[in-house]
Amino acid sequence: MKLLLSAWLTCFVFFTAQAQLTPFELNKDKNYTANYSEIIAYYQKLSKTEPQMKLFNYGITDAGKPLTLIVLSRDKVFDPAMIKKQNKRVLLINNGIHPGEPEGIDASMMFVRDLLKKNALPKNIVICLVAVYNIDGCLNRGLSRVSQNGPRAYGFRGNYRNLDLNRDFIKADSKNALAFEQIVNTWKPEVFLDNHTSDGADYQYVMTLIETQKDKQNPILADYTSKTLTPELYKRMKKSGYEMIPYGAGERGLPDSGIVSFLETPRFATGYTAQRNIISYITETHMLKSFDKRVYATYDFMQHLVDIYERDARLIGKLKHKADEEVINQKTFALNWDVAYDKVDTITFKGYAAMYKTSEVSGLKRLYYDREKPYTKVIKYLNTYKPTESIDKPIAYVIPQAWGKIIELFKLNSVVMHRLTHDTTLNLQMYYLGDFQTPQKPFEGHYLHSNVKLNPVDMKVKFYEGDYVVYTNQALNRYIVETLEPQGVDSFFAWNFFDSVLGEKEYFSNYVFEDIAADLLKKTPELRKKLEDEKLKDHKLANSANAQLNFVYRNSIYFEKTYLRYPVGRILTDTKLDLK
Repeated sequence: MKLLLSAWLTCFVFFTAQAQLTPFELNKDKNYTANYSEIIAYYQKLSKTEPQMKLFNYGITDAGKPLTLIVLSRDKVFDPAMIKKQNKRVLLINNGIHPGEPEGIDASMMFVRDLLKKNALPKNIVICLVAVYNIDGCLNRGLSRVSQNGPRAYGFRGNYRNLDLNRDFIKADSKNALAFEQIVNTWKPEVFLDNHTSDGADYQYVMTLIETQKDKQNPILADYTSKTLTPELYKRMKKSGYEMIPYGAGERGLPDSGIVSFLETPRFATGYTAQRNIISYITETHMLKSFDKRVYATYDFMQHLVDIYERDARLIGKLKHKADEEVINQKTFALNWDVAYDKVDTITFKGYAAMYKTSEVSGLKRLYYDREKPYTKVIKYLNTYKPTESIDKPIAYVIPQAWGKIIELFKLNSVVMHRLTHDTTLNLQMYYLGDFQTPQKPFEGHYLHSNVKLNPVDMKVKFYEGDYVVYTNQALNRYIVETLEPQGVDSFFAWNFFDSVLGEKEYFSNYVFEDIAADLLKKTPELRKKLEDEKLKDHKLANSANAQLNFVYRNSIYFEKTYLRYPVGRILTDTKLDLK
């Protein structure tokens, strides 16, 4: 009987352990990533026996399935407001934004299980993990990353609308982005991690790391991350056997020429979170390293991040609060950035020799990296950025209610807004759009505007009952200013939200306007002089009757005042408003 009981217990333990293994672990060669059904089934089964774990569904993604969030709470508290009242911190981990880069998906499945089974959940941190963000791409399983070393099959980079979701966090074209922004604004994390795989040059590292660019990050947070958190992550990962280096592009193509640190503008996940003073990281495992090493490196990074975060939880909370208070009172905001090439650091880099040989395809010279020739050398590291465009914030912005998508995004992102209680004519500053550049081909479904030149004009403008007033005394000032100022690299204007103001709605009939224009020139000597002066400077104008009529029209009271006028107003002086 004892032998029978012992055998039964042995079988029970064995099959229980097997049931808790992930699909990645169950494959002997560790070259398999879980598919969407396996991911969700695994978490659902685990949650049934684990009271410290709860699953939440947010929104409906473009694939028609909800975004699943796994929440781990040592105290079994799953109310975000109560978690903040208890002075707990929140860590948000995102996986599978590019499902062809699935290490985070498989590493997180093991990580969640181990934290629960080993009773190792942190006391001061609630951990939130997105099971798989790009569900659409995860379902589109195949072999699309030809340069990558495993796994055997994986998802596709684009979502159901063929969007790169890691370029979608400002424009929010996808339902996935709307669900993600709901998660961020509900759980309010202080630290964010986005797990990825890199392309590019070959080198000795399994993982490279992107952190919020220090010059773009709030200085209070940048001081802590650059001096404490980031160095500690590098130290611990090296001890784990996964030495890291900062992710970056080769200044002149090859990494040994020097690397330029990555600038994550607001279109990226970590650029979006940085606008909220959330400490943010991106892991980039190397595409040519074996899949199992990439998964285990991601696992170790998450563990180290949690351990350091747990140690510094109270400090990070205080720093986040100070940074938010500083942003509330901040006057000037950077809108565009560029590398400071005169500020050169150095870094030790472990690479492979870049060699050239004759291509068997073209018969011409081709690049390859010789792994039989590893090297260690000190290279240039360009890790300083400087603002190329800045703006002083207004007291408030006025947004006409007609621009509904902006209003909905501001609501989703917890921006405090007020509404005019009646029609109101305001003295404020309006922008007229001057020159800007627009490409001939679309990028992520948009023709992205850049190098925007503006002509600010102080004027009276009538707004209507229900139009929105957004004061710039908020911790979300960076998000507000960087989206509403049209010259910003990822502003709403840059992403074509306001393109309807770029077209004229009225014009004139030449034969009718001829007499009106002649009368205007007779009655307005200033306009006549302006035309004659312009003709002396412009030969084409002087020789074109139609061009001269157009000049008169555009300088008359008949020309539409809203043409090229950016519709968001800037209140620059204290103005008493009736608001609700």
